[in-house]
Amino acid sequence: MGDLTALLRECTPQVLAAVVRRYGDFEACEDAVQEALIAAVQQWPVSGVPEQPRSWLITVAARRRVETLRNETARRRREETVRHDPAPEVRGDDELALLLLCCHPALSVPAQVTLTLRAVGGLTTAEIARALLLPEATVGQRISRAKQRIRESGVGFERSAPEERLTAVRHVLYLIFNEGHTASSGDALNRVELTREAIRLTRQLHRRLPDDGETAGLLALMLLTDARRPARTGPDGALIPLAEQDRGRWDAGMIAEGVALITRTLASAPIGPVQVQAAIAAIHDEAARPEDTDWPQILILYGMLHALAPSPVVTLNRIVASAMVHGPEPGLAALDRVTEVPMRHRVAAVRAHLLEMAGDHSGAREQYRLAARLTLSRPEQRYLESRAVRLH
Repeated sequence: MGDLTALLRECTPQVLAAVVRRYGDFEACEDAVQEALIAAVQQWPVSGVPEQPRSWLITVAARRRVETLRNETARRRREETVRHDPAPEVRGDDELALLLLCCHPALSVPAQVTLTLRAVGGLTTAEIARALLLPEATVGQRISRAKQRIRESGVGFERSAPEERLTAVRHVLYLIFNEGHTASSGDALNRVELTREAIRLTRQLHRRLPDDGETAGLLALMLLTDARRPARTGPDGALIPLAEQDRGRWDAGMIAEGVALITRTLASAPIGPVQVQAAIAAIHDEAARPEDTDWPQILILYGMLHALAPSPVVTLNRIVASAMVHGPEPGLAALDRVTEVPMRHRVAAVRAHLLEMAGDHSGAREQYRLAARLTLSRPEQRYLESRAVRLH
């Protein structure tokens, strides 16, 4: 059943894209594809997987769509046209068009994330609900409203991908990855199904757009970051910080692929902020020991990142890099000037780390406890509280 589920998940975006391209009306086509998937789950275990599973699903979904049209009296003329049409075929750019549709600016970011996981990732409503720690009913309503919004706004199936639209797609894929890498709430630090799905979708996007430097950079960044996942938590699920991780447990294959990809990209594509982040991740991954980390180079790269895409998170990370090069005091002074950071627990955690570096254990303990109260992630809470206890 696991192989069947994986096969259906791989086929779903291509089937949906082909049917939407032919018939339009994303919502109705998505319903038709869901019926085709149900038919496959019921029939294939008995009759065997067809030789061309994708074509089988497209044919069944197309028939369902035609049957729906047939029942709509107002569309009888259209039915006559459609009924004689051959089943649509998969085209190479269909999945990109589907990604662009799901990440359309007419939708809110939460809607973009949910619809991408459903339509492109092939996850069920229940799987998305579990991954995002949301009630299933909430996810169902979010998907339904997103499809309604697409219908009302007249958003079509587009194949051209201007940079601002690709930026939105990459942003959604990175949001999915980040939520999987460090869950914003709950008992588990990671949600592997989200990171795996984000990497799979980004790999597909990179395959479609091999010359797009930022897409290549995003794939490299995900690989280099996810490579450390096996060492990020202990047996009890507690967070292990980068400097204390067993680097022998890092995934050497993912690191090699990520380093090769970002090295090749930096040499051939116009530089962008995602590529810079991937370069920083590569420096961390290539250090055999924490003390081998090239912090001066990381500080330079954070300076570049600040110039290309300034943000409060970049500012915080740059302060940490500066403290590793120049000592904690300038970093603490810079931290006092940070006023706009959406995640206040990160400010407190960085301040605690710098105070500990400076030998102010009392102040560090207070800030660790503050950060623990502010975060919604229980693994992070446990880690921050353990740091405070260790300073007694």
